[in-house]
Amino acid sequence: MASSTNTLTIRVPSVLKKRIEKVSALQGVSINQFALYAFTKEIAELEKQSYFDGFLSNIDKKQLLRAVDEILAEVPEGTVPEWDRLPDTCS
Repeated sequence: MASSTNTLTIRVPSVLKKRIEKVSALQGVSINQFALYAFTKEIAELEKQSYFDGFLSNIDKKQLLRAVDEILAEVPEGTVPEWDRLPDTCS
């Protein structure tokens, strides 16, 4: 199936346009490619957030946290490899 495309013209402040040009150049892509990426990523984030907001609105938060605690309690204890340890300053 062939993909159809449309043209979308948007107005942005000149400062934002310069930032878009700079970022797209740093990424080595056209402004169009960068815009497609940015729009797609943000729409996916908004859709995901909307899905989880709806899903979690019907769930008791305390019950959910208890279920997570039960799952984590089943994880066997073990040593954490050096490369996967948090610095002591995060304590």
